[in-house]
Amino acid sequence: MQENDSLSVVIPLYHEEDNVLPLVARVHEGLADYPGPWELICVDDGSADRTVERLREAQQQYGDHVRIIRMRRNFGQTAAMQAGINAARGRYIATLDGDLQNDPADIPRMLEELHERDLDLLQGWRRERHDDEVRKFFSRVANRLIARVTGVDLHDYGCSLKVYRAEVIKRVKLFGEMHRFIPVWVAGVTSPRRIGETVVTHHARQFGSSKYGLSRTFRVIVDLLTVFFFLRFRARPGHFFGSIGLAFAALGGAGMTWLGFVKFVLGESIAGRPLLIVSVLLLMMSIQMLTTGVMAEMLSRTFFESGGGRAYHILEMDGDEAGWHAPGEGATVAGD
Repeated sequence: MQENDSLSVVIPLYHEEDNVLPLVARVHEGLADYPGPWELICVDDGSADRTVERLREAQQQYGDHVRIIRMRRNFGQTAAMQAGINAARGRYIATLDGDLQNDPADIPRMLEELHERDLDLLQGWRRERHDDEVRKFFSRVANRLIARVTGVDLHDYGCSLKVYRAEVIKRVKLFGEMHRFIPVWVAGVTSPRRIGETVVTHHARQFGSSKYGLSRTFRVIVDLLTVFFFLRFRARPGHFFGSIGLAFAALGGAGMTWLGFVKFVLGESIAGRPLLIVSVLLLMMSIQMLTTGVMAEMLSRTFFESGGGRAYHILEMDGDEAGWHAPGEGATVAGD
């Protein structure tokens, strides 16, 4: 890394009051030898505890390179991460969780590896994961399913410790609960060959409780369908709905053709045959799918022309005039 390679560290936080001060301290320890300027962006996602107060204490202690973003309410980790990425000013961006399970000391090594391997995204892989066995099992199932469907073969999609080139990740717009699919979204704006992974340290949670349950694994399936649709058909949704509509039309048309043969050639009654109802329903469904495809094409064009929107609202944010942590500065009180 070079001396002018600025870095932004983005950490979303929600009800992590006991973790804030140790976390900020670890970030400063982990980046003590980083050769370029860096900033720490902490995004409070509408916490109702003393997370913001602890962030203010950390800012007073370490300096204004510790930037605070307060969301108006709890919008979710994806929106909080997007807010931090949008506010980041560095050439490189690193993200990690605020629960002290990710180790900030891995960031400099990951940045060097990102540079040496000429990647746009380097994903952390928690190979030695300190979670219960049930959660690890469902996580492995979800990771394999995502890799199979998307074609982006990674071991650990759920690890929040990642480093990016800012010019690439800022072109990705996150929404819903899509933070776990970030490598897939990045593959939509750069080559999958420029996405890699590396083994990172994972610690057991010390304070607070996990915000995720096993239900998240099942929601992955629904989110995965959305990801598949957006990756393949976001710019041409008419092809998706149109293909289904044409298939229904072919089946319904074949059924009606057979019934016509039975009626007019064989002279048999078709009024009581279930195939008549099924064929009519298939033809109606085909019309519905085809018209849905046309509407989806219109919405898609409107979306791309309008530039989209944001999925969050900020209550308070430190401005771009905030400082940077310069190389060689210690992790002591700002006024010392």
